[in-house]
Amino acid sequence: MNILIIGGTRFVGRHLVETALAKGHTLTLFNRGSHKEVFPELEHIQGDRNKPEDLAKLGGMSWDAVIDTCAYFPRQVRSLLEVLGETCGHYTLISSISVYRHQDIPLQDEEGELAKLEDETVEEVTGETYGGLKVLCEQAATELMADRVLVPRPGLIVGPFDTTDRFSYWPHRIAQGGEVMAPHRPEKALQFIDVRDLASWTVAAAERKLAGAFNMVIAPDKHGFGDLLETCKQVSGSDASFTWVDETFLLEHEVAPWMGLPIWVPADLEAFLRTSNQKALAEGLTTRSLKDTVKDTLVWLKSRDPEHQWQAGISREKEQEVLTRWHQRK
Repeated sequence: MNILIIGGTRFVGRHLVETALAKGHTLTLFNRGSHKEVFPELEHIQGDRNKPEDLAKLGGMSWDAVIDTCAYFPRQVRSLLEVLGETCGHYTLISSISVYRHQDIPLQDEEGELAKLEDETVEEVTGETYGGLKVLCEQAATELMADRVLVPRPGLIVGPFDTTDRFSYWPHRIAQGGEVMAPHRPEKALQFIDVRDLASWTVAAAERKLAGAFNMVIAPDKHGFGDLLETCKQVSGSDASFTWVDETFLLEHEVAPWMGLPIWVPADLEAFLRTSNQKALAEGLTTRSLKDTVKDTLVWLKSRDPEHQWQAGISREKEQEVLTRWHQRK
């Protein structure tokens, strides 16, 4: 196939490109050119999708499939598809399980009620607007492309080249050894998708011109937090020990969920990490072992700039402070 990827040089896009190349497809990347060193052998069309004059560079070209990794606002979807028109055979929009209105329903499938924004013109991405904006992107794509739209809805995406550091915090921290502060209990819900499994499924689905929305996560309840931490310890060979701190105590001591102590969410949001993946499984989704994800993440972390500024996770000083108070409690 002749594939256009919007993005293509960072995290998800990078793995989509590698997967598609391995399968023999011809690729064109459209992006701002911030990472020109990635895939220099491919055709790059440099441009900002927010600028009509840059999108116009895509006019008159045709692709069997277009995979869009970075649409956050519905106008971005509309402007892209209006330029491509009928020259786009199939369109994939990478969305999110954050599109669901109710995040407290366990085993939620693709028929779950979708989020709705009071102000649909908002263009500020926050925890409150992200899901609703992705819903509007999905709706814009369906309006313009009808049954030629594939919408993977990934949960937390993990693996090599992850710029968010949410998952990467745990292999990195545990490899350092010592007493590690862990959230609440080993059975705490944990759900994610390895970026390579997402990429593999997405490219295969685009080849088949599959349409519709699909939750992209590992099976709910396949792993608890304890599995992640023990796997990190095993793979890294560290001497880490785990102290499970009650989540009420964590909140009282200003340890932020999700980004502060990564991937941890309080009990009232735990269903978010127990989303159904049955529809995607029926269409060929396969997921690799937790050990493989941890191992490959650690290998990648060793190649990263040692001066990297971490985007998620608490400092060792803050961790030690909270642990000390936890041990001193009456």
